[in-house]
Amino acid sequence: MTTFDDILEEAGKFGRFQKRIFALLCMASMPFAGVYVGVVFQGFTPDHWCRDPGLEQLRENCSLVLEKARRLILPLVNSSAGVLPSQCQRYDVNWNFTDLTCDNLDRDITEAQRAAWPITSCKNGWEYDYEGRESFVTEFDLVCTDAWLVDVLQAILGVGFLVGSVSIGCLADKFGRKVSFLVSNVLSALTGILVAISPNYISLVVFRALHGFGVKGGWMVAYVLITELVGVEYRRVVGVFFQMAFSCGIIVLPLIAYLIPNWRWIQVAFTLPYIIFMSYYWFVPESPRWLLSQNNSSKAVEITEALAKENKKTLSKNIKTLKDDAHSASGSFMDLIRTPNIRKYTLILSFNWFTSAVVYQGLIMRLGILGGNVYIDFLISGLVEFPAAFLILFTIERIGRRLPFATANIVSGAACLITAFIPESLLWLKTVMACVGRLGISMAFEIVMFVNTELYPTFIRNLGVSVCCTLCDIGGIVVPFLLYRLAVIWLELPLIVFGVLAVIAGGLVLLLPETKGVPLPETIDDIELPNRNKEDTKTSHQL
Repeated sequence: MTTFDDILEEAGKFGRFQKRIFALLCMASMPFAGVYVGVVFQGFTPDHWCRDPGLEQLRENCSLVLEKARRLILPLVNSSAGVLPSQCQRYDVNWNFTDLTCDNLDRDITEAQRAAWPITSCKNGWEYDYEGRESFVTEFDLVCTDAWLVDVLQAILGVGFLVGSVSIGCLADKFGRKVSFLVSNVLSALTGILVAISPNYISLVVFRALHGFGVKGGWMVAYVLITELVGVEYRRVVGVFFQMAFSCGIIVLPLIAYLIPNWRWIQVAFTLPYIIFMSYYWFVPESPRWLLSQNNSSKAVEITEALAKENKKTLSKNIKTLKDDAHSASGSFMDLIRTPNIRKYTLILSFNWFTSAVVYQGLIMRLGILGGNVYIDFLISGLVEFPAAFLILFTIERIGRRLPFATANIVSGAACLITAFIPESLLWLKTVMACVGRLGISMAFEIVMFVNTELYPTFIRNLGVSVCCTLCDIGGIVVPFLLYRLAVIWLELPLIVFGVLAVIAGGLVLLLPETKGVPLPETIDDIELPNRNKEDTKTSHQL
């Protein structure tokens, strides 16, 4: 019996055919970045204050500058940034019936006079300082008591990611990688346009959930498809560069947002690539490995022959005996928690998936609430992901997995904690430490995937990755509430939480075994009784 990996020895493990498919699927990874963290621009909350129709008339009559008018109508309140004019309340004064005139507006109004004025909520809506731009926050007035609705919009996207990755993953196993990828792109394109034309908040929530369902599922299928087309030794490199394509999307995102001032048209820009990806029907093949698992060897042979032809390789007659090399045994969720070592791996890896998602997404989304130049800050934040990828490729085969994995988490956590206590006067140092935090968590997020695959025995490997990866999407659901609500108390408080989570995650990684140079485990005994298996191997070699 000849396996697909045996045939790749002849046809080429990463030849022109695979490179072409890899380039096409990497392009499918880029727009996912816009969906994942586009809320930084689409849901940006600018400086805002209560609209006062009476004062607007007074401003017009008296040529009153904006800052003077704001000081006049807004009470001072304590906030995490100090004492500032309120964004959610105003003085309830009928300016047409006061003794203030255009001639005496410049006089100082005593605090005693202000204290006597009644205060009301922004019952006439808000005004925004957003330089002609528009986010769904400014369009639907998602501020003050409704600010938590922005958290829901990002959390519901995470729910879509969670359900989509599981559902479309199952469809990919049953109906094929290519079909599932194309269907997910149709769904992503359709729901993306529906998000862009949403007439109200409720429809926006529904369509964002459906959009997340399609986008995440399609992204995961693309990852699986390319890793199944290359030789085993190329999978890790392909996986890292597939993630780098996502990083390219992170870098392009602020440019798109800068050029397009309206959140609806930004959404259209995110969606257009998914319409183009429908053309992959003619350029991307089905996975031969999946076809073999479905006993469709004739189609698998046809695609493999095309692969060899494009790679300018010649196949032997072994191609006629091509069979599936998958193991028939399957496991259950209980296998992930039944025995002590595997249970430890499951808990530690799940916590690391959760932490990576919370800290990675949280640090990016935090850029939208800092008050600086969000476009430049976002670009710098995205650029640090490239050194992270190269550090991974440089260290994991020389040092191992466990030490770089743990170090990346601990360095990221320490950087977050240090950044929280650096004063604003040392902005350059604060920026450097924040970038170090992004570098560390980017490394940890990429390493956790292949460490996850190397720790579980064969019959539960895919199940283990799927279950642990679920915590990533749960982290995505939690992080907007964690970030935005804690920042109201103290702007740096989310960094404290991120730092503690990352340091704990790094410490837990040190409890995992090193997997560099260790054969992939096949059975539970390989995990639970590693020393016995080593002795058996040593004895067999001696015999």
